[in-house]
Amino acid sequence: MSGERPVSVGDVEAARERLGEVVHRTPLDRSTTFAWMSGARSVGLKLENAQRTGSFKIRGAYNCMAQLSEGQRERGVITASAGNHAQGVALAGDLLGIETTVVVPEITPAAKIAATRGYGAGVVVEGDIYERSYEHALELAERDGLEFVHPFDDERVIAGQGTVGLELLEQYPELDTVLVAIGGGGLIGGIATALKAQDPDVRVVGVQPEGAAHAGRSLEKGEIHELEGVDTVADGIADTRLLETTFETMRGRVDGVVAVSDGAIAAATALLAERAKTVAEPAGAAPLAVLLSGAVDVEGEDVAVVISGGNADLTDHAELVERGLVELGRYATPSVAVSNRSRVGAIAEAVAGRGAKLADVGSGQPRPGDDPNRHPMELAVEGNGPEHLREVLDALEELDGVRVVERGLETDPFGATD
Repeated sequence: MSGERPVSVGDVEAARERLGEVVHRTPLDRSTTFAWMSGARSVGLKLENAQRTGSFKIRGAYNCMAQLSEGQRERGVITASAGNHAQGVALAGDLLGIETTVVVPEITPAAKIAATRGYGAGVVVEGDIYERSYEHALELAERDGLEFVHPFDDERVIAGQGTVGLELLEQYPELDTVLVAIGGGGLIGGIATALKAQDPDVRVVGVQPEGAAHAGRSLEKGEIHELEGVDTVADGIADTRLLETTFETMRGRVDGVVAVSDGAIAAATALLAERAKTVAEPAGAAPLAVLLSGAVDVEGEDVAVVISGGNADLTDHAELVERGLVELGRYATPSVAVSNRSRVGAIAEAVAGRGAKLADVGSGQPRPGDDPNRHPMELAVEGNGPEHLREVLDALEELDGVRVVERGLETDPFGATD
């Protein structure tokens, strides 16, 4: 490391003083299940989904806005965000008595807009994608003399996010490795700053979805690498690049970056709901997906997994959990052809008789070459693992008047069974 860093541990400690009566000291939930599945000695889930506004973002937003001058506060602040940062800025503005405006893209769910307005912010809907909203917010900031609060590329924001690291040091002093999602890099930059100052041997590993993996290449090359586009279910970390402040903060402090598939993220989301009774948005589940994938060797280590947020649309969350069960090999969607629709009763009996659940039955679409005397149907069958569901599907194939056309069964992305 060379030169003066934009964020120091002193900045993080000062941020903690400002945030003392503002943010929750979020729980560290120990999970014996995830320790067993990963081979770690212990696993602690740092539950930032239990933070005010449902994510870590209030930490950085408040720390930044609390340092504004009186004149800046009087003029007001503006930001652009389609998610958690918007709510963090809105709440910080309400607590500090600062008028706030948030520019959101047209695709922003109505529930998130309502939540942001609920914290007292004005919402401007502008742009088909985030980049257009960002540009519009900068234009409004210049026109109206507003202070722009960046979602991550600001020393004050990064320092605020780093208070997560200070809490980890107190809650988990035996910590060996921490896994943190990376979008723009503010959270991991702040956490790495806090941890490395006290114990340089603590390993800080970043996590990105395969469809938005830019940070690893940036750190390896020593210069910022920008993607042409992103494609991932984890919209909270679907950034195309780091920016200068986050890159300089991370450089030499983050030990590595691992990419993970959307399928593994879905599986981790389902396991968090089932095993940890925790609702996590895809970005928040991504570090657990890496832990369970085995991409990082944590054998015998004490590992913290930062669950960065839980602001999931309930419909989207339900769909992602279902996809996760499919990925885990616990939810099959077989296509069948039956000689008579009355065979549905026999199918239900066969499924229940083997301890599985027939979750759904629907009409299928005829395909070229299908026997016109058979009726296509789509099933959904839930079991306790791939082997269990294979037995159920084998039983269906033995039924008179039923032909399994497609099994619709995936295997566990983590290689683990119950």
